[in-house]
Amino acid sequence: MGQQARKRLIATEWLLAAAALLFMYPLVLAILNSVKTMNDILMHTGSLPRQYIWSNYKTAWSVLNFPRVFLNSLLIDVFSILGVTLFAAMAAYQIVRRPGRFNNATFGLFVASMVIPFHAIMIPLVQVLREFGLINSLFGIIYAYWGLSLAFAVFLFHGFVKALPYEIEEAALIDGASIYSVFFRIVLPLLRPITATVLILNALWIWNDFLLPMILLQGPEKHTIQVAINTMFGQYMKRWDVALPGIVMALAPAVAFFLLLQRHIIEGISSGGIKG
Repeated sequence: MGQQARKRLIATEWLLAAAALLFMYPLVLAILNSVKTMNDILMHTGSLPRQYIWSNYKTAWSVLNFPRVFLNSLLIDVFSILGVTLFAAMAAYQIVRRPGRFNNATFGLFVASMVIPFHAIMIPLVQVLREFGLINSLFGIIYAYWGLSLAFAVFLFHGFVKALPYEIEEAALIDGASIYSVFFRIVLPLLRPITATVLILNALWIWNDFLLPMILLQGPEKHTIQVAINTMFGQYMKRWDVALPGIVMALAPAVAFFLLLQRHIIEGISSGGIKG
């Protein structure tokens, strides 16, 4: 590597490090302010805590009813991503292995729906769910997440399934295996890289989503973490000393989940893109 190229590499690394610090700054502020008094938060937001009030976390745990809202968020997240992953894998497999006008048109509709913003379908979605009695229901919001997440998941699976050798499946069918045995025992295990990608991307999005739970889950007993934190802010009330510890506790599982499985995101997307 030449001297000039080495300098450019070092400059790029420093630039990326500065950008990383810039994006990390809000998280650092949230952590620091989560252990301050309310007055210290308002008067000295950017400084280190003058006194560490660890009891803020205990207060937030109680006021937000954190065990309950955490369980709601977890149930919604787990069942949403499992459903989306299974349905998307099956749909992509059917589209790739049974090409035809209908399946090609279906895939085109999946891709086209990816450009429709959620705000454009928000009111019709609420009306449809109300007609089926799914408002203020955990199953209702899980069902909504299935529909909203399916298009992108099918798109990712589609590129990966195209790369799988059909000869393996053909041999299994000749040996008497059913199409369901072929899919669940042969195809699905081979889809593990892109499956991990779909699971991670949807898990992080659904865990951090605020708008859909706020619209569909109206009772306090059905609140997710994000909606519960939002109740700390009103026209005459802003409880930052409760909200910030709640935000930190909500972020911790998502950050840990991402750090443990982040390599699968790039691996799955790049594999699907190259092979598809």
